[in-house]
Formats: sequence, C-alpha cells, structure tokens
Amino acid sequence: MPVLVTGGAGYIGGHMVLALLDKGEEVIVLDDLSTGFRWAVPQPAELVIGDTGDAELVTRIIAEFNVDAIIHFAAKIVVPESVAEPLSYYLGNTVKTRSLLQCAVREKVKYFIFSSTAAVYGEAGERPISELAPLAPVNPYGRSKLMSEWMLEDAGRAHGIKFAILRYFNVAGADPERRLGQSGAHATHLIKVAAQTALGLRPRLEIFGTDYPTKDGTCIRDFVQVTDLVNAHLLALDYLHGGGENLVCNCGYGHGLSVREVINAMKQVSGVNFEVQIAGRRPGDSASLVAATGRIRSILGWHPQWDDLEAIVSQALEWEKRLLHNAPESHSVQGALFEQSLP
Repeated sequence: MPVLVTGGAGYIGGHMVLALLDKGEEVIVLDDLSTGFRWAVPQPAELVIGDTGDAELVTRIIAEFNVDAIIHFAAKIVVPESVAEPLSYYLGNTVKTRSLLQCAVREKVKYFIFSSTAAVYGEAGERPISELAPLAPVNPYGRSKLMSEWMLEDAGRAHGIKFAILRYFNVAGADPERRLGQSGAHATHLIKVAAQTALGLRPRLEIFGTDYPTKDGTCIRDFVQVTDLVNAHLLALDYLHGGGENLVCNCGYGHGLSVREVINAMKQVSGVNFEVQIAGRRPGDSASLVAATGRIRSILGWHPQWDDLEAIVSQALEWEKRLLHNAPESHSVQGALFEQSLP
C-alpha cells in the first residue's frame, strides 16, 4: 500500500521510511527540508520537497501515487521555543495538520497515523501515565498536538477515516544498522546534546533544574529507542489495515531515567568526563513523564528490542561520530524530486 510519510527526511520520520522500505512498502516522503536532509531519503522512496500545509500539493501527491495511508511526523517540537513563539507552533502543528487531514478526507485516504506526544498530559498526577489520564498540556507544543488529536478523532467519527494516535515519550538512539540517526546540528534532545558534548562539539552540557520533586532533583523521562518506536507504527498500520478500531497508545518503555542518569551513562560509554553546568528550569518542562504501556503491548503486540540505556547512548554516540566525519555526505539524494515529474 502506498504510504505518505510527512517529515520523512527527519529523525523519526527517516527511520520510519527505512522500516517501511525494509517491509517492501511503497513510500512517498513529503518534507520541506527545514530540519530534514535530502540524503536521509533512500531509494526507492520518492522525495517531495514541499509543505504539509500546501493543500494543492498534498492533493496531487495523494492522487498521483494513490496514497492509502498517511503517517504524519512533520511538526515543530522544541518546548521552550513553543513558549516563546506559540503562534508559530499552532500554525506548524495544528493549522497544517488540519489542512493535511482535510486533503486525506477529501481524497478518501483510508488510514492516518499521527505522531503525538506525552506533552498532552502536562503535569499528570499518576505515575506511570495511562492513556486515560487527564489531558492538560502545560505548553503550546503540547496544546498544539492535543488540538490535532481532537481534529483527527472528530474526522474519524464524521468521515470514517481510520486512525492511530501514538503519544511519544522521549525518543533517542539511532538505527542499529547505522543507516540513520539524529542529524540536526541544533537539536535539543538530551542524549544527542550529551553525545556532542562528549565529542567536544559543545563546551559543556547544561542541566535545566535540579530542584524537581524527583529522586535526584532532575527531570525524569521515559526514553524509547527510535527503531522500537517506528516498529510500533508498523504494527499500528497493520492493525488498522486488518480492521482494527481507532486507537490511542503511549509509546514508551514504562520506566523513567533522570537527566543525571543519562549524563552519567554518556560519560561512561564515551570515556569522557565532560563539563556539566547547572542552570535554572526551562519554561514548560514537566518534572516526570513515564508511560503506562499496557495498551500498546496488549493491542498491538509491541515487544521492544532496545530497552537498554547503554545501547541507546552508544548508538547516539556512534552516529554523532559518523556525522563528525561527514559519513552521510556519501549518501546520494536517491529520492526522485516530485516536482520534476508532475506538470
């Protein structure tokens, strides 16, 4: 079945493309390359350079390739930035998702998988957080994603499009076959930043807040390896294709690690005792986000293979070393440019 992957030249979307191709699926990537990379899209996937909010372009893609399913990753994801620039996040994450969804409904796309976030829960009182927890996001990023969830649920009821909403906790690591990893130079993800610091690409690593009500005062997060995460999407797609009901699932391992624990793991794996600086809390950060994972395991039969902090940290570090030595430059732009094939 032809699958359109928005944001498929980026970190998670790029791993999704690899997993779909490994499975033998036909893949079309739509990405504006604002944070993604041409070389991250391998053959035989088709690369379309454009915006998910461009309804005319999206409609043409769906019709040209007879798209059966959309997996929607394209989004703005930096929490502090969302606090400083909220309208940009409502445009990028909510308005453009509405446009994409309208195209999907009008063109009768059957299946829609949405990349959501644990940020929709805000400061959830329960630990771990189940899918039935109150939805009370504390930052514009989480709110922009929750609004998109609501639109998708309403469209499913009104128009019959089948959907899965996957709420990510903290995604980390790289493809175990070393084909791809997190490649943006200005990423804010803790494990990538720690890898860059260990390699001397940053002078120090900052811990944002050590006064949280947690075991060591730093934030607690549920880190899920990126290949495990995209495998959950494959299972969700198969589930919907097989007649499964609309679904909302957490994507995490069900246990949390503190910022200090992650930093210590990177120091141990890299052998570098890099500098760590204490800074104040960042706006919009929650103290602890850990997933309840019973639903994804029971309904989709998800069995993660990479639930190991040392392995995740090692993958991230090895990919950062490859970036440092410009290894990805040897990857040609293998996806065809869509605008060259359409009138």
